[in-house]
Amino acid sequence: MFTQADIDELKKAIATGALRVRYADGREVQYRTLAEMRETLTIMQAEVTPASSGNSRGFLASF
Repeated sequence: MFTQADIDELKKAIATGALRVRYADGREVQYRTLAEMRETLTIMQAEVTPASSGNSRGFLASF
């Protein structure tokens, strides 16, 4: 399971051009390419912030 902290660390690595990331839980990952990092970031973001399933209800204020 990924966390927002994992996302932040990966984004920081992408921004600096580093291919090695050390996550808060002690895991260290060596990515091969920037494309691999971006793909992993997309997966992380989807897990941490899942898309709305359409079951949420919106409220409209009336005056």
